Amino acid sequence: MPRNTNQKRVDSLKKNEEKRPYGPQKKDKEYVVRKPQGLLEFLLENIKGQSRNNIKKLLSHKCIMVDGAAVSQFDFQLAKGDVVSISSVPMRKGQKKALALPNNVKLDIIYEDDEIIAINKPSGLLSVATDKEKDKTAYRMLMDYVRINNPRNRVYVVHRIDKDTSGVLIVTKNEKLKQLLQDSWNDIVTKRGYIAICDGIFKQKEGTVQSYLKETSTNVMYSSDNPHNGQLATTHYKVKKENAKYSMVDVNIDSGRKNQIRVHMGDLGHNIVGDTKYGDPSNPLKRLGLHAYALEFKHPVTGNMIKLKAPIPKEFISLINRK
Repeated sequence: MPRNTNQKRVDSLKKNEEKRPYGPQKKDKEYVVRKPQGLLEFLLENIKGQSRNNIKKLLSHKCIMVDGAAVSQFDFQLAKGDVVSISSVPMRKGQKKALALPNNVKLDIIYEDDEIIAINKPSGLLSVATDKEKDKTAYRMLMDYVRINNPRNRVYVVHRIDKDTSGVLIVTKNEKLKQLLQDSWNDIVTKRGYIAICDGIFKQKEGTVQSYLKETSTNVMYSSDNPHNGQLATTHYKVKKENAKYSMVDVNIDSGRKNQIRVHMGDLGHNIVGDTKYGDPSNPLKRLGLHAYALEFKHPVTGNMIKLKAPIPKEFISLINRK
């Protein structure tokens, strides 16, 4: 299916990028762990010019993150491949921990075995930490969860979904499985299903959108036809139900590029509701209308098929059932 690119939108993105001043931006310092060891030992080896007391202060102020989760325990055990980052923004005074999120957000565990945990992540919750938000993340909540019985337990990030997208998110309980999944993710994942609530009525009820996605310096993605100018992204869609204003669309992706579905629905002229980053759609749900309802993959060790599902949000169904 030919892609209906919003050329004005692309031109605007490029224009904004040209206006942005060039030069290095302030970022967290990151270090990759080469061998298993304690966090304090690792920091003493890698942060030059800092005393043991200064490093402990960084830990107490939650300026140290491991794979995106703030860590304050100096004896936290690192694994090979972990990314330790030192943030320039400490946790704000009085900021609460992840297990006391606004609106009583709790872990919705949809699957757990000896190696994997899957949750139905709510919209508005980060998968992993950012420079501005360290504790209120799904990863931190899962880390707290597995350490209830044993403070030395931990989880490992396999993938992530956008903050405003809800749905299936998995972590592993051991480093080996995390690495196996990440190394062969595109080969072993057989289904990545999403439900999108989009503005308007689709003329073509089923199709495929394919483009090369490129990111501007302002962290906005846009489609390009140039194979040398971005990453290939393929999105399959099928309208499941519609009313006078909105369409419920079943989306499956062959590639997991940043904001892929949001960009491609915009390319079709039907932005996802609540997605002001990529258009000016209505916002009847008071959240982004995107939900990861299915993730299926072949376990790289056992060979078993793991089929994970997160129920479609009730507000999605209520909206699309309106006349």
